Amino acid sequence: MEHQFSIKAFAELNPFELYAYLQLRSEVFVVEQNCVYQDLDDKDQKSLHVFVHQHDKLVACARIVPAALAYPEISIGRVIVAEPFRKQQLGHELMRFCVAEIHKCFGQQKIVLSAQAHLQNFYKKHNFVPEGATYLEDGIPHIHMIKL
Repeated sequence: MEHQFSIKAFAELNPFELYAYLQLRSEVFVVEQNCVYQDLDDKDQKSLHVFVHQHDKLVACARIVPAALAYPEISIGRVIVAEPFRKQQLGHELMRFCVAEIHKCFGQQKIVLSAQAHLQNFYKKHNFVPEGATYLEDGIPHIHMIKL
């Protein structure tokens, strides 16, 4: 199945794209993971947003947060693959795309992320290494990971 990847600044999103994006984030992070948290954190407006569509349906997304906004380094967050599209390696394609876009737009540099602890091995496949101990973020165990 053909997946279309795109990347946009927040100001470039039309209302329908924004709605689908926030709907997918809410579907996974709030409903599926049964986690009440403040998703809208004032970082979206300055971030780049990566979208994966299949037949005009948003099936995966992530955001690239500039350095000094969430962490001293540039970071990748809000990484989501919609449940019906998991187990198809789409998450790996999404991460490769994000890393390539960071290198293209910002040059070679450290990239960090706050990974849900159970997904460490997924991120390790993209050369992220754990740094420090696990911690609770919104009631879910996370670990800081870095890619040099």
